[in-house]
Amino acid sequence: MKNIVYFFLVLMLVSCSNKEVLLPQVDRTIVATVNDHSPIYMFFETKENDTLVDLNRKNSISSTNWIFNIDKRLPLKLVIPEVIKMQAKKSGSMHNNAESQNYFSYSDSIHKKLAFVPFTKIKYVIGKPQFGIQIYFEKNDKIIVIENQGKNQTEVKKEKLFEYLLSIPSDKPNKYIFCHDLKSNYQKFIRNNVYIAELQFQIPVMNLTNEEYFY
Repeated sequence: MKNIVYFFLVLMLVSCSNKEVLLPQVDRTIVATVNDHSPIYMFFETKENDTLVDLNRKNSISSTNWIFNIDKRLPLKLVIPEVIKMQAKKSGSMHNNAESQNYFSYSDSIHKKLAFVPFTKIKYVIGKPQFGIQIYFEKNDKIIVIENQGKNQTEVKKEKLFEYLLSIPSDKPNKYIFCHDLKSNYQKFIRNNVYIAELQFQIPVMNLTNEEYFY
């Protein structure tokens, strides 16, 4: 397949079903292009007073990179179970390519282009971790850091989080675990995921687990 080349998109149109995905917007790019890809869509729908997710994976090919195009209005409680199922389906496929990757798409609002954040190696777990330095991204945009098995809880501003995590004393390497509120929407999740990716770039040796939790 050819490289992805897009103009700036707020709406991603799916002509085959005449539906649209309102993509999240973040003011920076983590990954600019992806080769050899299959699209997966999660549409925002409502029925009476309920919000629903409509998953379209008809064009997903297990041997390719998967790009998840998810409507930013969807709550994580609907999105994450579907992402977990799709991860398992791909890894369990006899046609799976070990080199293929999974990405979330979003719009870079500054550079006016589509961008991507990888999550191939991350395992998503519904629940709360019982170990490590836990960083909670709450629905109200607060960040709570929990240390010493829950004994210490500190609210930290995002611009100070990097410095705060490095300052936590320990006689052995700290493990950092990121947790997301299932009541948050997908827009906030992507914004926080881009931020987490940047933390990893700043501290390549940062001792992160390969799990993220949803509570």
